[in-house]
Amino acid sequence: MAGGFPASAECSAAKVEMIRRITPFPIEPPLQLWNCPMGGGAGGAAVAGLASFVPDGLTPEVRQYRDGIELYHIRHYSSRRNQDGSYSVQDITEAGTYDAGGDFHWSPASFEHGPAWLSGAVGGRREPVEQCVSTSSDGTCRRYETIGYTNVYGSEGIGGFTGTGSFTPSRLRGVAIRYLDYQGNEHAEFVSY
Repeated sequence: MAGGFPASAECSAAKVEMIRRITPFPIEPPLQLWNCPMGGGAGGAAVAGLASFVPDGLTPEVRQYRDGIELYHIRHYSSRRNQDGSYSVQDITEAGTYDAGGDFHWSPASFEHGPAWLSGAVGGRREPVEQCVSTSSDGTCRRYETIGYTNVYGSEGIGGFTGTGSFTPSRLRGVAIRYLDYQGNEHAEFVSY
């Protein structure tokens, strides 16, 4: 993970193991320092003179990799455009994070309101959210300002009203992970299921 999984038998095997861990079910923490096949841990590294450790047993370098991991389990995301032009969105997503002690936890999250990298990882895009900031005397909006962005998945805007009276909803389900390598480069993967 720290090297961005460069081409080698060992790194390919490590990446396959990480993907296996985040592929349902159950979804496991992608980085399992307590389950390292090389053994060691804080005591082994200290004996080897590798680095100084802090209370959680990690070096600052290892903690940086652990804390740089973002994991999103998109249990169900669907969107569609209604005939009246409004949108219906269902978004059941959770984020997996490591706390300061190294324990892994899930918390409620959102694909739609998630980070920008998430839309790219799933093959979606970011769309601006605009708000009217100036209206004319008849109530027509004269000027909009972008107040944020949302993640969108689907080929025809949010969902897909075909214009023929039928609706084509966009659906998404899977696990997305983003991690940093030792140079600070971002890597993202998405496993659909």
